[in-house]
Amino acid sequence: MRDLLGLSPLDVARAVRDVAPEPFRAAQVLKWIYERRAADFAEMTNLPKAMREALAKDFVIGLPNVVSRTPTSDGTEKFLFELSDGARVEAVYIVESKKAPSWTDPETPGASRVTICLSSQAGCAVDCVFCVTGRMGAGRNLTAGEIVGQYLAIARAKSFGPHEANVVFMGMGEPLLNVANVVRALDLLDEEVSPKRVTVSTAGVVPGIEALAGRPRRPNLAVSLSGADDATRTKLMPINRTYPLAELFAALKRWPLERGRRITFEYVLIAGVNDTLAAAAKLAALVRPLPSKVNLIPLNESKEWLPGLKRPSDAVVNAFAKAVADDGVPVTVRRSKGLQADAACGQLKGREEPARPKGPRAP
Repeated sequence: MRDLLGLSPLDVARAVRDVAPEPFRAAQVLKWIYERRAADFAEMTNLPKAMREALAKDFVIGLPNVVSRTPTSDGTEKFLFELSDGARVEAVYIVESKKAPSWTDPETPGASRVTICLSSQAGCAVDCVFCVTGRMGAGRNLTAGEIVGQYLAIARAKSFGPHEANVVFMGMGEPLLNVANVVRALDLLDEEVSPKRVTVSTAGVVPGIEALAGRPRRPNLAVSLSGADDATRTKLMPINRTYPLAELFAALKRWPLERGRRITFEYVLIAGVNDTLAAAAKLAALVRPLPSKVNLIPLNESKEWLPGLKRPSDAVVNAFAKAVADDGVPVTVRRSKGLQADAACGQLKGREEPARPKGPRAP
C-alpha cells in the first residue's frame, strides 16, 4: 500500500483520484492528516464511508510506531519510534520558557513554548566526539514522510494543533547530509510551522548550507562549532577536515539573512578541552563579523558513551560566557532539558538498550 505521508498536495491528489475523484477530497484528506492529526482513514468522518474504506485498502498514513515514551519532571518527553523497516529513531517534546535564559539570568520564568526536536537520520556518520548518536555510527537517511511523521505522532500524542510548536532539526543525524528529504519535510511543514519558528542545525556541511540558502523561505540556521580554530575543531568534529572553518565561514557570509535574524553558533563546552578564556576570545573574534549569537552547551556527560569527557564547572561556564559577551557577541547558556530521560543535546541514540559504544577517543 502506498504511504500518503510525505507526498506533496499535488501528488496526494494524483494518488487518490481513482477512489476520491473530486479535487476537494484530496484537500480534505490532507487537512485530516496535517491539521487534525488523523492516523487512520476511518477518522475522516466528512468523507463517505465507501471512500474511507477504499482509501484504507490502497493507502496508509505512515506515522511511526511509538515504542516508548520517557517523560521527565521538567516537561520534556522523549519518544522512541520504530519505522516501517525496523529502524529506530528518537524525537523530543520540549517545554521551555519563551524568554531565552542568559548566562546572567538562567532561571527567569516566563510563558512556556513547545519545541519538537526531530531526527533526520537513523544514526550519524559525522562522529562528533561529544555526541552519543555519533558514537553509534552511520545509519540511513529518513524520508520526508518519516521526518514529518515524528512531528505528527508527537502532536497527536500531546494534543497540540497547528502553529503551536517550534521545530528544530537537532535530533539524530546530520540534516544537511539528507538535505533533499529535509527540504521536502520543510515544504510539508510550511503551512504548519512558520520558517521563522524552524531551525536546522548542521555540523557545517557547506553544500547543504548553500542548498538551504537558495530557498525562498529559509529556516533559521544553527551551526555546531565547538572549536574556534581548525586544530581544536577537527579533534572534536572530524567533519572539519572536509569543510574547514575558512570554507564554512565563507558559505555563512553568503547566507541571506532577513532583518532581525541571526545565525546561531552552538558551542559544546568540554572541561579542559575548549573552555578557556583564550578559547572564548577566539570564538568571539571568529563569529563577531556575522549577525550571530552563541549558544553555549555544557557537555551532557555519559560515562558509558563518552568516557573521559567532563562537563565544566558552572564557574568556568559563566566565565566563558561573560568573556564572549564582553567581546560583543550575544550569548546564552543552554540549561539542558531532558537529562533524566537521556533526551538532552547529543544524547539521542535510538535504542531502548544501549549497544556497546566505541572505545574512548581522546579529544
